[in-house]
Parts: sequence; structure tokens; C-alpha cells
Amino acid sequence: MDTLTQLIAGFAIALQPINLFWALVGCALGTAVGVLPGIGPALTIALLMPVTAQVAPESAFIMFAGILYGALYGGSTTSILLNTPGESGSVMTALEGNRMARTGRGAAALATAAIGSFVAGTFGTLALTFLAPAIAELAFIFGPEDYFALMILSFTSVAVVMGTSRVRGFTALFFGLALGTIGIDTQTGQSRMVFGTLELLDGISFTVVLVALFAVGETLYVASRNAQVQAVMNPLSGGVWMTKEDWARSWKPWLRGTLIGFPIGSLPAGGTEIPTFLSYTLERRLSPHPEQFGEGAIEGVAGPEAANNAAAAGILVPLLTLGLPSTATAAVLLAAFQNYGLQPGPLLFATNPGLLWGLIASLYIGNVILLVLNLPLVGIWVRLLLIPRPYIYAGIVVFALVGVWGLSTSWMDLALMCGLGLIGYMARVYDFPIAPALIGLILGPQAEIQLRRALAVSQNDWSVLVSTPISATLLAIAALVLVLPLLLRRMRRVERRIEEEAAAK
Repeated sequence: MDTLTQLIAGFAIALQPINLFWALVGCALGTAVGVLPGIGPALTIALLMPVTAQVAPESAFIMFAGILYGALYGGSTTSILLNTPGESGSVMTALEGNRMARTGRGAAALATAAIGSFVAGTFGTLALTFLAPAIAELAFIFGPEDYFALMILSFTSVAVVMGTSRVRGFTALFFGLALGTIGIDTQTGQSRMVFGTLELLDGISFTVVLVALFAVGETLYVASRNAQVQAVMNPLSGGVWMTKEDWARSWKPWLRGTLIGFPIGSLPAGGTEIPTFLSYTLERRLSPHPEQFGEGAIEGVAGPEAANNAAAAGILVPLLTLGLPSTATAAVLLAAFQNYGLQPGPLLFATNPGLLWGLIASLYIGNVILLVLNLPLVGIWVRLLLIPRPYIYAGIVVFALVGVWGLSTSWMDLALMCGLGLIGYMARVYDFPIAPALIGLILGPQAEIQLRRALAVSQNDWSVLVSTPISATLLAIAALVLVLPLLLRRMRRVERRIEEEAAAK
């Protein structure tokens, strides 16, 4: 009952006219950046962080939440109409959605994506509402060794899951961890890795790193590929509503996608990509029309889109309850909290409940706003794709320069942005994931603090790291994340060799 009381208080905050305005702005911006390929919610929130410095925290985070949800809605639009996913979670939507658009059923694909996103987003937010306080209460029993083990699990999960290889994943992770060591050691007061440069004593700003790796790196990559080809729109035929058969074939995938998306999104490094892949595979196996997959099966749009949006609510669970980001966007949101002097975690539910419950309540409102925006106004979002990409990315670079300069008026930050932007470009060319670097940068210093606390309490006895059931279990899971894929790959290789030898005989 206490949760319902807090949620009602949150709606009182979220329904204030100024906060409704920021929710509308966030949803519209999020949908726009979802439609535009290559521009995701992480980059948008990072670029807006300096701009929103004077905005009240409640209003700023309500807008950021709208951007997060809106980008997932918008990503489905460009996936269906142009076969160009605006967000990584929309990749699977493009497989069937674009086939439907080519056969004149783009309206039905867009409608099932929008309604499925609304259903999954609402159920995911309900789960967030009632699970987050319970998880936050459990977090009070965590000691420093438990938090350190949890962060190790987050590191290994992110490095293994994201990217095309674990070598690339761990390289990106260690790069982020190295950046996190620059500046003054908070416990000893000693400067580290500053090389005599006074401007680096405060460390490297997370916003500078994020804008450099995403905005500058992506812009250089696009410019090097000379991507100036105009997109060609697929015409929409009919209205925005689905037939009775479409409804009958969509409602079960919506529910199954929700059940897959939220739990996986709540895990470290769960993200939105894995649940959409699993949802598509499941719908293909369960569908009574498997022959239509690859030719425009509506289940292949409904399920992944529901999983995508349910996972978006799921990634807020570890962020708000434990202060652990599981995706690049969650890492940016964590940095935004810290910019306002706030640290997500169990204490935030007690010290600043108005902000958290206002944010959660705004997710319900944002889902309704996005449904209204995406069903009747899809033509407007499609026309944004007519803007030439060079103009889009030139604007992003200008905005990035102005934002970074306005944040600190430091030439060092501008130089770092340019240098790290070149690294971001190289990472893009050689397919190194960026999310592990961001999570290493933001969680690395916290992991170091927790490790030092645990060792100080135990008088430098390293066995303290496995002294509690929680820490031992989390470290064991982290080891399994590292070892299990290698063992499974080796087993498949041995089975294949045995089969080849049997066939040769």
C-alpha cells in the first residue's frame, strides 16, 4: 500500500504543467532521434545535459525518461519504412517490418509496433513500480565486498555480451577503467595519471568522453564513408489500424515479448538487443505461419517491439536501486544524476522520493504521449529522414562543441573531446563496443572504493571478497559468464569433429 501512496505522490509531481511540458518535449525529441539513424538516446541525453543544468532535477529526468522511451518508439518507424534501424534494439523489427512495408502493409506494422510498445512499456513500468522498492530494500544488506562482486559481474557481463568478441569487449572495458583512474585519488589525495597537467586533477568528465565517443566518433565514421545518399520512403497504404487477423496474431507476441524483455533488461548488460533476438526466435517457433517469416510476418514485429520497450523499463531497475548502469543510456542517466549531486541507489528512495516516484509516474504518462504521437503523426517523423545526413552530423558536432565548452569553458576538455573522438572513430571502424568503456569509466572508481573499504575492514585479507554468500555467488556467476561460452564452444567443436570422423568411416 505504501508503494501505491508513493506512486500517487509521484503522479502529483509528474502531472504538474511544467513537468507535462518536459515530458512532451522528451517524447518528441526521443521519437525524432529514434527515427534518425545513428543518433540514439545516450547521445541525445549527453548533449542536453549541459543545456538542462538550470532545469529542476524532476523536470530534467522526466524529459530524459521521455527521450529513452521515445527513441525506442522512433527506432521502429525507420526500421519498418526504410530498413534502417534507428536504435540497436530495432534491428529485429526491420526483418519483418520492412517486408510488410514493401508489400503495402507498412501501416499495420507501424500500428502493431506502436501499440505493442505501449502495452509492454506499461507492463514494464508496473513491474518497475512494485519491484524497485523491494530490490532497494535488499540493497541495504550489501557490504563493500558484495558491491565489489556485483560490479565485477557487471564488468564481465558487459565485456562478454557486447561487441563481436570478448577481446574487443575487454579492451574497451579496460580503456574506460584507465580513464577512471585519472585525477586525484579520493582516499589518499594523491594525483594519478595527470602528467603534470592541472586541468586533469578533477579527472575526465564523463560527458566529454560520451560526446566524444558517440558524437565525434560517429560523425567522423559517417564522413569517411561519405554517406550522402538520400533515403527513399516506402509509401503507406490504408489507415493506421490493423485488421482483426492482425490483432489476433499480435496480442500474444506482445505479452510474450514483455515477459522476455523486462527480466533480461533488469540484468547487468541485459540491454535491449538480447531480448529482441530471443523474442523473434520464439515467435518464429511458436507461429502457426512459420513460412511467412522472412516475407512479412506481423508476429516478428509485435514480439521484438514489445521486448524492446519492456527491456527499457528493466534497465532502470539496477540503475535506480543499485546505481548500476547496464547500457550506455543508463550510464548517461547515472552521470546525469551525479551532475545534480545525486547517487542512485537504495538511499535515494529515502532521501529524494519525490524525484524517483515522479520519474516512475512520468513513464506511464510518457507511454500515452508516445502512443498519441506515433499513431497519427508517423508521416512527420518519416519526413525527418529527408534531411541530408551531412547536415545532421554537422549540427551534432557544433552542438557538441558548444555543449562541452559551456560545461566547463576549458580548452583541455575540447582537446580531450577531439582526441577521444578519434579513438571513437577507430573503435567504430574496428567494431569495438563503446558501452563497456563508458561503464568502466563510471563504475571503475566506485569498484575501487568498495574494494579498498572491504580490504580496510578485513586488514588486507583478500579472502574477504568471498566471505559472504552474496559476494561468493556473484563472483561465481561472473566466472561462469567468462568460462561457460568457451566451454560450450569447445564442446560444439568436439561434437562436430566426432560427427565428421563418423561420417568419414
